[in-house]
Amino acid sequence: MLKKLLTIITAVALVMVITAPVMAEDTIKIAYIDPLSGAMAGVGDAGYKHFQYNAELLNAKGVLGGKKFEIVPFDNKTSPQDSLIQLKNAIDQGITIITQGNGSSVAGALIEAVNKHNERNPDNQLIYLNYAAVTPAFTNEQCSFWHFRFDAHVDMKIAAITNYMKEQKNIKKVYLMNQDYVFGHAVSDSAKAMLKEKRPDIEIVGDSFTPLGKVKDFSPYVAKIQASGADTVISGNWGADMSLLVKAAKDAGLKAQFFTFYGSGLGAPKAIGEAGIGILNSVTEWHIDLNQEEKNAEDEKFFLGYQEKYSNKGEVPYYYGRIRTTMQMLAAAIEKAKSTKAKDIAFALEGMEFQTPYGKVTMRAEDHQLLQPLYLSTYAKAGQGTVKYDAENTGVGFKTIKRIEAADTAMATTCKMVRPEK
Repeated sequence: MLKKLLTIITAVALVMVITAPVMAEDTIKIAYIDPLSGAMAGVGDAGYKHFQYNAELLNAKGVLGGKKFEIVPFDNKTSPQDSLIQLKNAIDQGITIITQGNGSSVAGALIEAVNKHNERNPDNQLIYLNYAAVTPAFTNEQCSFWHFRFDAHVDMKIAAITNYMKEQKNIKKVYLMNQDYVFGHAVSDSAKAMLKEKRPDIEIVGDSFTPLGKVKDFSPYVAKIQASGADTVISGNWGADMSLLVKAAKDAGLKAQFFTFYGSGLGAPKAIGEAGIGILNSVTEWHIDLNQEEKNAEDEKFFLGYQEKYSNKGEVPYYYGRIRTTMQMLAAAIEKAKSTKAKDIAFALEGMEFQTPYGKVTMRAEDHQLLQPLYLSTYAKAGQGTVKYDAENTGVGFKTIKRIEAADTAMATTCKMVRPEK
């Protein structure tokens, strides 16, 4: 009996040894390292669902003859320290593709950790796909061969905002409202520099910073904005810090124009609703009514597919157009390289041109910064003209007030990329 049992155990173990690597080879795992708990959990959960949805669409066709993507979530609580722990957990699970977006403090720590890991482990290297951390340094002095950014960085977005603002002669006083870490300070510095260059007559009447994800009531800050006499606010706030800011502005009856990075989704529409019509503006690479403006039926189908499966009856609609680009370009790079190794994917991504529903995008080789069309949009009443879809069941959608072509978003880089041998 014992001999028979040992034979069975040996046979099962042999099957596991033979089959496990085959199963692993058929799956391309991506570590999603972002907040899934804490103040910014809603943002992290939305990003996770976006990646899942895009993985499912790609998996319907398969990559490299049938390989499937799997998105593996790791909760970093928006903490650089926790992110490094989760990065190690991902490495221990054999994952070599990582993605993250929420928090430039996190992104900076990950870039450094990935660089060190790859230097020490040439046979087990990692690639980092950054979909939302936009501090300019990451594709300038801190650029890395292993890091690719799929979102426009701070200077690119502030350039879009200030190019529009310089033509608005009614703007006289600007208040800067940002989060107190490297990203928020980059927004403030960039806005001050570009406004001074393009509209030196504009007065900066306030420059406030708040701890990331810690403020529960923004009414004291809105009171400061009102007292300053500002007619315009520029803010890079995201997550709860964005939605709570615009809610406080609505409650106080603040009539100042808002120019934001993240005012068009992930809680902000629900917080301000129709009070934001004609007042709240955002710079993004996509918005939910773009398919109507540009008559793109395929993009509308994509959007509605997500709505049906992941939006919780419209509560959190599709938001990150760039996550679709990230996943599609990753799949294209894997096909081009005929490999899932980090170094092969990186070389395939460098300089890649890719056709999206709204134009060609380019992953610039010299700094790994994606150049893509950007849209400055404003809140508008849903159900009128091209504003068909509303955000977060508010009756409010978006209307483009300016499109910036991909080539026109390009900015000089100080990156001096160090590349490995092919």
